[in-house]
Amino acid sequence: MDDTTRTELEAAAFRRLLAHLNGRADVQNIDMMNLTGFCRNCLSRWYQEAGAERGIAIDKEAAREVVYGMPYDDWKALHQTEASAAQAAAFEQSKPDH
Repeated sequence: MDDTTRTELEAAAFRRLLAHLNGRADVQNIDMMNLTGFCRNCLSRWYQEAGAERGIAIDKEAAREVVYGMPYDDWKALHQTEASAAQAAAFEQSKPDH
């Protein structure tokens, strides 16, 4: 497989991941962190860092809007819930690199 095709497939998979996550707004970031070690905020940070590696400045809020499909504060108001004691305890125990 050539590099261009690989990049196109990776980009398509990333777009599908974002669409999937946007369709599952019920899944909280803390649950993702506890189960997978990353969340939507990690994806947005990785997106921002990938831009920086290529000399493209992307601010934190712009990167989050790419991942969340809307401004982060809007997403939080619509979908984010208070972490339960069990979620917070699991997060403290795993202490992922977030």
